[in-house]
Amino acid sequence: MANPLKKLAGETAIYGLSTILARIINFFFVPIYTRILTTEGYGSYAEIMSYIAVFQVVLVLGLETGCFKFASRGTTSESGADTGEKTDNPHTVFATALSTVTTLAIFFFAGCWLFSGNISSAMGYPGYSTMIVYVGGILALDAITAILFARLRYQQKALKFAVFKSIKIVSELGFNLLLFFVVPKYMASHPGNFLTAFIPEQIHFSYIIFAVFLSCVLCFILFIPDLLKIRFKFDKMLWKRMMIYSIPLMIANLPGIINESADRFLFRFLVDDGITGEGWKADLGVYQAAIKLAVIMNLFIQMFRYAAEPFFFSRYKEKGSNELYAKVMEYFVAFCMLIFLGIVFYMDIIGLILGKDFRSALGTVPVMLIAYMILGMLFNVSMWYKLSGQTKYAIIITLLGLGVTIVGNLIFMPLFSYWASVWVHLASCLAMLLLSAYLGQKYYPIPYKWKSILSYIAVGVALYLIAVGLQFGLEKITGRSATLQDTPMLIAKLTVNTILLGVFLVFLQKKTHILTSLRKR
Repeated sequence: MANPLKKLAGETAIYGLSTILARIINFFFVPIYTRILTTEGYGSYAEIMSYIAVFQVVLVLGLETGCFKFASRGTTSESGADTGEKTDNPHTVFATALSTVTTLAIFFFAGCWLFSGNISSAMGYPGYSTMIVYVGGILALDAITAILFARLRYQQKALKFAVFKSIKIVSELGFNLLLFFVVPKYMASHPGNFLTAFIPEQIHFSYIIFAVFLSCVLCFILFIPDLLKIRFKFDKMLWKRMMIYSIPLMIANLPGIINESADRFLFRFLVDDGITGEGWKADLGVYQAAIKLAVIMNLFIQMFRYAAEPFFFSRYKEKGSNELYAKVMEYFVAFCMLIFLGIVFYMDIIGLILGKDFRSALGTVPVMLIAYMILGMLFNVSMWYKLSGQTKYAIIITLLGLGVTIVGNLIFMPLFSYWASVWVHLASCLAMLLLSAYLGQKYYPIPYKWKSILSYIAVGVALYLIAVGLQFGLEKITGRSATLQDTPMLIAKLTVNTILLGVFLVFLQKKTHILTSLRKR
């Protein structure tokens, strides 16, 4: 059992290289964006990116996972016996998926291009129709390359996957630096130049959208040699089976995206002056900036997903696979709680990444970290319907999450603004996890050690509350606050938090012995 776990850890690290780079660069831009853009401008950027996030899932149609399922059919079990499933040619599987997604992407981009003016005006951004064209281009190119990246994962070309992803990410960094620090000076000294046909003369949040679009174009160019090697073949019967399997997965993938995005849609309609007193865009801006500080948790979960999905599918016929999945879940939660404490214990330092106008929502970060962890647990638990092919249950789980998200925000967002968003996000993730775990134990039992899993969470949260209580008590006694202006108090606070983090590490090692087991192998 240990060797597969070690292999999964290794693949997670390789796939995570590009993801780490992406998150680091996003982190790098947070202090820039929150010092150059206004809170309202950053809020507008967050709103546009939320639409992109949702449509990215829709346009791929769940075919990333569908390709793994059908390209893996017809394999043999560990003993060498035939599984009895009909064999599907992996090349035909990916060619059919790519043909489907490409056709949909072309129609979508054409619609964005033709109706860009109407769309930008309806969204409250009149005069920025080119930005809508860029959004359409981002979504179309991302959908096509998503299948190509999935093909690299299936072929176990993790290094090529990481290199292509990294090139895309680094190019986005370069384009952003040019647009924010070089182009404005050029445009100021050359009024009416050709660049005004693509971007506004004054620094604007749409610069970020344009940079993403250019990086997507470059990424697509990288895949042209791979595209030329693919014989585009459309298998109608295979397509029907793939769509029946994949569409529910597409719907099932929406909860995580919607839980991160639906509140951004609703700010426009439910928040007036907001907590900041400057309107819904400002509230959305400070909230989204704070969420960026939870990037490490989100990073680990994304790394894990890239490696875990093919890992789970490749072993679901093997003896003892269910026990292996249970062990993976236990280690996953343990490591997530370590990340949680590593962030919240040093929030006084990490929070300085944000511009001073964006720090009012830092209190939401601990709640968002737990919500991200629960979303990762949901991914683990939800493998039961992917492995068993019962993807219809994904719709039921999704509807529950959507219901909690929408109803919760409709009721509480007008009263509590982004505080409602973060707690409703947590409640939605938890509701989906509980339902998926219940259905999984009924239809595809996996022996999760829930007592152990809950112990990691309980101990981690308890240590965090102890730290908060000690800080409150110390400030009450001394009348001083642990801030940069009072360095001795801040050092004392960080010292106590470091000791508490060490306590959790000792608990983690004694409970799992994971470090020892991996080192031995």
